[in-house]
Amino acid sequence: MAQMDIKKYQPYIIIGLIVIFALLTLWTRGIPAEGLVTDEGVNLLGNDPWYNLRQVEQTLANFPAYAWFDAMTLYPTGDVIYWGPLFIEIISVLCLLLGATTRPEIMLVASWVPPLMAVAMVPVVYLLARKIADWKTGLIAAGLIAVIGSNYAYRSLFGFVDHHIAETLFSTIFVLAYVAALLAARGVTISRENLQSLKIPAITAVFAGVAYLLGYFNMPTMILFALIVAAFTLVQFILDYFQERSSDYLVFVNAIVFIVVIIGTVAFGFPHPGLDLSLYTIGHVIASTALIAGTAALYGLSVFLKERPKYYFPLTLLAVAAVVTTVLYVALPEIYNLLISSLFAFFGEEAVTTTVQEARAWSFDAARATFHWGLLLAAGGVATMLWQNRRETNPAHIFVLIWTAIILTSTAAHVRYEYYLAVNIALLSAFFAGAVIDATWKDVARLIQKRSTDSASAAKGKAEKREELPKKKSRKGARAADAPKEKSRKRDQPDYLKVGGFVLVVVFTLLFAGTSFLGNIALANSAKYGGMDSQWMEALEWMGENTPDPGVDYYAIYDQEIFTYPEESYGVMSWWDYGHWITFISKRIPNNNPFQHGVAGPNGSAVYLVSTSEDAANRILDNIGTRYVITDYQVVMGKFHAPATWADPDDAGGLRFQPVFFVPLGAGSTGYQAMQFYNQDYYMTMISRLHNFDGSMTEPTTGPVLYVEYIEPEMANASYPVIISAREMNATAAAAAATAYNQNAQAGSHATILNLHYEYQADSILYPLERVPALKHYRLVHETPQNIYGNVGAGGPDLKAVKIFEYVPGATIRGEGIIEVPVVTNTGREFVYRQESENGRFVVPYATSGWSGEVRTTGPYRIVGTGQTFDVTEEDIQQGRTIN
Repeated sequence: MAQMDIKKYQPYIIIGLIVIFALLTLWTRGIPAEGLVTDEGVNLLGNDPWYNLRQVEQTLANFPAYAWFDAMTLYPTGDVIYWGPLFIEIISVLCLLLGATTRPEIMLVASWVPPLMAVAMVPVVYLLARKIADWKTGLIAAGLIAVIGSNYAYRSLFGFVDHHIAETLFSTIFVLAYVAALLAARGVTISRENLQSLKIPAITAVFAGVAYLLGYFNMPTMILFALIVAAFTLVQFILDYFQERSSDYLVFVNAIVFIVVIIGTVAFGFPHPGLDLSLYTIGHVIASTALIAGTAALYGLSVFLKERPKYYFPLTLLAVAAVVTTVLYVALPEIYNLLISSLFAFFGEEAVTTTVQEARAWSFDAARATFHWGLLLAAGGVATMLWQNRRETNPAHIFVLIWTAIILTSTAAHVRYEYYLAVNIALLSAFFAGAVIDATWKDVARLIQKRSTDSASAAKGKAEKREELPKKKSRKGARAADAPKEKSRKRDQPDYLKVGGFVLVVVFTLLFAGTSFLGNIALANSAKYGGMDSQWMEALEWMGENTPDPGVDYYAIYDQEIFTYPEESYGVMSWWDYGHWITFISKRIPNNNPFQHGVAGPNGSAVYLVSTSEDAANRILDNIGTRYVITDYQVVMGKFHAPATWADPDDAGGLRFQPVFFVPLGAGSTGYQAMQFYNQDYYMTMISRLHNFDGSMTEPTTGPVLYVEYIEPEMANASYPVIISAREMNATAAAAAATAYNQNAQAGSHATILNLHYEYQADSILYPLERVPALKHYRLVHETPQNIYGNVGAGGPDLKAVKIFEYVPGATIRGEGIIEVPVVTNTGREFVYRQESENGRFVVPYATSGWSGEVRTTGPYRIVGTGQTFDVTEEDIQQGRTIN
């Protein structure tokens, strides 16, 4: 009776639990709202979300039009948009429906879309798990996807307005529909006479095609799932062939799915030229057509080789693959690059990708920290799935295994795909847990029943002893009566090994869920304070209000083919991390952006920032039309390795500027420790000269520097040079000692002078080893109030977090020696701009009159030791005049 009641209410229980899991997801994802929402809007997380909000504003102003070209980034060319409109259009429609018109309102609506998509993942994952197993597995999977951590959780938080969670949602819907189509079609005879039975498989396959298109309209990387289908199709054909089963259902499903995809792709159009599958090109139609043709070819080959030995089929496939690859490589190299070469590029890694967090390779330590117990459970899921398919394969299971293998490989190559992998981990963990529960539940029930029976028997026995006298027993009668009871007890006896397995899996699953949940709470709470740095916000708001309008309409959609920048337009140089912030907050045009465009190459920001020649750096700014340069303390410290690596990928980590040496551990020890230092090249970089020294000539430190003697790595069989002697000296004496040593040094031995890295001495970035010349064409126009060294008092280091410089022609003053002018900044900080003459001339960037900016001079230019003073007007600076 109780079982009948449970079955009666089972659908309502399932729906209730799914609703609870969904609400739990919404709550955890919404926690950051408490700290991110302000009167001015939402302090969005990360970099790309700011640009997506810029796109939403642009789309709302031109609804429903979508811009495939943006003139408000990557000056002076503008940038091509390489992802689709779906995510942006979803937000735009919601804003229109909810009446969000102001920037704060739009930001608030947009910030809730990723959490809502994470909520939608709960029922989708339930349905997928139920389709490949049962409702119990579905509930476990739904519960796990609600709490699982990793990039999946972060990228679906309130305030992380990016298309990543949409990628996961639509791709999972596609997997659900495709698996449903496979299972529906496999048991049906594919023939004209059986069209009625094919209706459900056909409709499901059409839905899978539509789901694929939704993912494609969001991001062209949906092509990855076409690759998964292709790999699955090949494997399943081989398995079906060896099991002597027809694979016509694969032809049926793939043909319908990808005909729908081709129709939708053609209707959508091709905003990008060429065949690149990472863009919206006709290459996607070719790939879908190739998948259909490949499936048909596999079917024809399997029919042709049906009566032949089993090994013929895989050997023929290898031969055909080799021939096709050779023909494509020789006769059709564009198609070869499209279908084959791009695979190697996708799964490969370059030195510069190590500077982009989401493009880095995935390490085992990172995997363990993210999924912990889930890795063990998922491995159990893979093993269980393989075991269940050892005799007859279930195509849904084979698809899940292939899907997992490819997503795992993608994640190992680029950690960003971790937000895809989260679904596989949750699904496989649930599959394992569900299988173990199914296999052990009867024994658990027996144990529970036994304990309740034993308790009842014990109570009854005590009562009988009190009420009844002992009876004489007949031996034969007793034996005859007891025998059936003994057999019944053996049958009802639980298998304690299975009970132990049940307990173990339940504990591991709860540990996985609990640890993930607590991690998500911690992640969400930390995200409350994870938006744009207040110093950057202050600097960019100032820039938007106090610099000339570039003459480009922020909201307009421009045609790349006919667009030209107005004469008054200009670019803003900074590191690529900050490009979208510049576009959204300041409504100015960055020279590079977080798509890593405008970073590499001879005119890229990386080469500019680490250039040690002002003339070379100026040529870059002239070539790309830069007027302002924004610097920050992170790029001169923790992020410095990034531009250094992008500028020269062979010098990964920027060892040219911050070399690493093996240093003896000390007296009584024979060990060595790898330590990083600064050399003079670091202090000569543009980013250091601007941010650390305000573009002013700076004398070498008066404090001690390190004079070191070392041997090259090859001589010590080490990965870095090995220091054999080191001592502190003043900079002048150390430079002289190094010169003297190097003149007579043995081969492989050298001497140099170094400063400790900021990790060991925080203010070492401010004290060069040799004189640093002044920059002639850069003047500070704004700095943020925060001193990164805190309130150190008078005489202590004072380095502001963010600084803005204007690139100017500069005025020329004739003279010899050193010229200087006192400067006071908008924060009240005072410094003296100093410059040494070159060829009897000074080129100075600051005006002493006619300038109304916040950073100003407090006196005339003066040539030290001569009494000569000069007044320089703003017009002199901008016109590049010579002052007599």
